[in-house]
Amino acid sequence: MSSKLVIVRQENRIISAFFEGMNLVQVSLNNSEDTGILGNIYLGKVKNIVKNINAAFIEIEDGRMCYYPLAENRYPIMANEEDSGEENPALTEVKVKAGDELLIQVVKEDIKTKAPVVSSNLNFTGKYAALTYGKTTVGVSSKITDEKERKRLKNIAMQYRSREYGFILRTNAAFMPEEKIKEEIESLIAAYRDIRKFGVHKSRFSLVYKTPPNYICDIRDGYAVKVDEFITDDKVLYDNIKEYLMQYQAEDISKLKYYDDPLLRLAKLYGVHEKLEEALRSYVWLKSGGTLVIQPTEALTVIDVNTGKAVAGKKKVQETFLKVNREAAKEIARQIRLRNLSGIIIIDFIDLESPKDQELLMEELAGYLKADPIKTILVDMTALGLVEVTRKKVRKPLHEQVAEVKKHSF
Repeated sequence: MSSKLVIVRQENRIISAFFEGMNLVQVSLNNSEDTGILGNIYLGKVKNIVKNINAAFIEIEDGRMCYYPLAENRYPIMANEEDSGEENPALTEVKVKAGDELLIQVVKEDIKTKAPVVSSNLNFTGKYAALTYGKTTVGVSSKITDEKERKRLKNIAMQYRSREYGFILRTNAAFMPEEKIKEEIESLIAAYRDIRKFGVHKSRFSLVYKTPPNYICDIRDGYAVKVDEFITDDKVLYDNIKEYLMQYQAEDISKLKYYDDPLLRLAKLYGVHEKLEEALRSYVWLKSGGTLVIQPTEALTVIDVNTGKAVAGKKKVQETFLKVNREAAKEIARQIRLRNLSGIIIIDFIDLESPKDQELLMEELAGYLKADPIKTILVDMTALGLVEVTRKKVRKPLHEQVAEVKKHSF
């Protein structure tokens, strides 16, 4: 089955949609003006320290506050810090106080009433590796399961580890030539050193580093290996993607395609608008006649599985329940990724009497969730029969992305 990353512009938004065949698997929306701050590095100012939550609030621009957990940020890079001149300096633990200025990176966007989360542990991300300031270990993506390959990748990165930073070898690095990985690691080190040397001398609230647009990050962060084509019908987007690929991912330039058909727009060809509307609905119909009801709340997301028409006139009710639940498990994994649901997700499957059936359902759900490029964990089934899933929070869920784009359109 061919896979494509379809990138289109519709009015004031850029839609990045990943298709397997004609099936929409994942989608993200961005404002055309690129107002996102995730991954950006600023020279921020500590506004105040809140001791009872062991956190600080840091201002990154006039009036925009961010949450900064103190326990996780032991080695801040302070403004006007002098270069020690050492080739491989050790990390220095510093306690920040109100009025301090330091380099911080946005690691989580604001979600509803929650402020953005920022960190002093700067990350510089490439296609194959990420440099992690403040964490000097070398790790390998858990999605790479071949032990020999994990060891090879770790040995490559260990050659560059310092007392300031370590590395994470990303899923894309698996079985890639050593020279490609080394080349990228060296460029990440150069980027880090440049910001460390010059960023600390910028003026307060300066944007020291801006992450690439989200549609570019979609290409960098996981689609390059899996996708057969990056396709767009917008000349500006095409030129931006081409420039990025030529500079950072030359091996993928042949995958970039420009679609040019004035009679049938690319978004229409793939039904992007219709599929996006479906991804925002509360109800999802299953082929068996059952339904999913998906309800995001402030604290968590609830997914309810209903039999609907699936049991009408059926005698073997438990068999039918298992069939509907198995179908629902596959669709739920798809919907979680499609809608970019994160945090705590509670699933209320149809009650199964047989422990064997429950075990089968949990095994299948776990297998489907493993395909998600974002860390997703099947926690357990509670005594009440509710299934708990957690998914790492990175970007906003799809319904909030839509609301954000609409807000900026006025």
